[in-house]
Order: sequence, then C-alpha cells, then structure tokens
Amino acid sequence: MSERSFEGKAVLVTGGSRGIGAAVARRFGSLGAHVAVGYRSGRDAAEALCAEIGAAGGTAVAVAGDVAVPAQAQAMVGRAHDAFGRLDVLVNAAGVGPYLPLAEIDEAHCRAIFDTNVLGTIMLTQAAAPLLPSPGGRIVHFASRLAFNPLPTSSVYSASKAAVVTLVHGFARELGPRGITVNAVAPGVIETDMTADILRERGEQILAATPLRRIGQPDDVAGVVTFLASADAGWVTGRTIIADGGLN
Repeated sequence: MSERSFEGKAVLVTGGSRGIGAAVARRFGSLGAHVAVGYRSGRDAAEALCAEIGAAGGTAVAVAGDVAVPAQAQAMVGRAHDAFGRLDVLVNAAGVGPYLPLAEIDEAHCRAIFDTNVLGTIMLTQAAAPLLPSPGGRIVHFASRLAFNPLPTSSVYSASKAAVVTLVHGFARELGPRGITVNAVAPGVIETDMTADILRERGEQILAATPLRRIGQPDDVAGVVTFLASADAGWVTGRTIIADGGLN
C-alpha cells in the first residue's frame, strides 16, 4: 500500500471521534482519503480530529448521527457522500458494549446494544451500498473477538457482534456480484479510554496470555481496516479478521 493509496477517495468512519475509530480516520487521512468523521455526541472531539487531519494536509468533515436510529444512519451516509461528491469506503466503528450478568439483563439493555451494533450495521450497509463504486466499493464493520469467545457478563454484547459476523458474510454474498467487498475486524482488548477499567483490573493477565506480549493499540487495528479497504484486498470478502495479538 503506497503512502497516497486512497488519494481522491472518500471514506465515512462512524464512531470516528475517539478510540479505534479516530485512529482509523487519521490513518485514512494520512493515505490521501477525504474523511467523514461520524460521531453521535463527541462533536468537539470530531471537529478537533478533522482539524488535525486538515493540518496534516488531508480533508475531513464531521458528520453527526446516531447509527441506532435508522433515519440518522442513512442521513450520515448521505451527508458524507454529499460532502465529497462520492463515497468509496464505509467503515462502521460505532458500537456500544456495556456488560451485565444474566440476572440483571433487561429489555432496555438488549435494545441499546442490538440497535447500535446490529441494526446500525444493517442500516448503514443498506444506505451505502447504492452509493459505492461498482466494482471497487469497500465496507468494513467492527465485530469483536468476544463473538467467538464470550466472557461472563458479556453475553448480549458478544451475541450482537456474532450477528455482525453473520451479516458481513451474508451481505458479502449479496454485494459480491457488484464488486463490493464486505468484511469485518474483530479486535481483542485495545488500549483506549473505553478499556481503561478492563486493563486496570486484568491488564497483566491479558498481557501474559497474549503471544505478542503487549496490549494492542488503535493503530494496530487501523492498519487492518485500511488493508481491507484497499485494492490489495480485492479478493477478500465475507471475512472477519481477528486482531488480538494471537490471544484467541
């Protein structure tokens, strides 16, 4: 992949204002892409990231919306397309992941997780598919290693990410004849503000069990995402890439 391999292409990164999503947006900007940074509530962080990408010579705009609300998910895709006159790549890094033990799971917990992680995946894909180039369009969603190996109390979140794995496989079959690839990345524990408590409580245990003997960083995942979005990955579709340093 060359330093400007996404020159002139337009990318929407939902959940792009923080953590892994911000690293993905930053990486696409450095590779020459026009980046729409999707966010739900982190307006200041999204605009600061856009300014950072712009200062580095890139182009970025902030796009607000809640992927759990179908109309807003569709509008985010439309605004990203309108901002740059095209849309080549959709990266859906938006997600929520509160954990609860079985005895405390209720309808609100299930709906909050499934509306964002599953319904959002469906609605974003549906909205982006007609706008992506055919052939050459790229869609990358986020699953989790917990889809394959759930922890106690993570059951609902893990199930939502297992649904993403299945959706990616199914959508890849539907969109394959148009030359559009659909894949997912399933990270393990990555060092972000959202995992601070996990790393504080179990960091040494995770480190000891990880063959690469370090905690994953957002840039580790960003590299996998940009590969899946690149021309080099044109023969990869319907797949979920586990990026966890060999832990799973």
